[in-house]
Amino acid sequence: MRVLIQRVKRASVTIEGKIKSEISKGLLVLLGIEDSDTKEDIQWLCNKVVNLRIFDDENGVMNLSLKETNSEILVVSQFTLLASTKKGNRPSYIRASKPDIAVPLYEEFCKELETLIKKEVQTGSFGAHMNVELINDGPVTIWIDSKEKE
Repeated sequence: MRVLIQRVKRASVTIEGKIKSEISKGLLVLLGIEDSDTKEDIQWLCNKVVNLRIFDDENGVMNLSLKETNSEILVVSQFTLLASTKKGNRPSYIRASKPDIAVPLYEEFCKELETLIKKEVQTGSFGAHMNVELINDGPVTIWIDSKEKE
């Protein structure tokens, strides 16, 4: 399981011309899921996301977490995070899970985040063509792969 986290001043997902979800200060989390992902990957990554100290404290130092700042989260499924570009110029997405595996894991990921932050997590729509807009704050962009936790 992979996430690309962006600290944002605001972010939104638009589908077919209508805003589906939007947040103000918080994190845009792009989530890639593969078949070998488990509940342990979800728990580890969700804890990492909400406790990562990437928000400024009163001295302007990245020392506070999403939980400490009561910020918001927008989670968007993104199978392209699992792209392999080793051969040729056309990325391969063979590692990305198909919807029958990915959708339940995506939903569980979002529920785990809600449990940890004790508020609703905004989402995209799995499998839809989405327009994602954001204002990256910093910019701060962090890549985390649960397979690289050790």
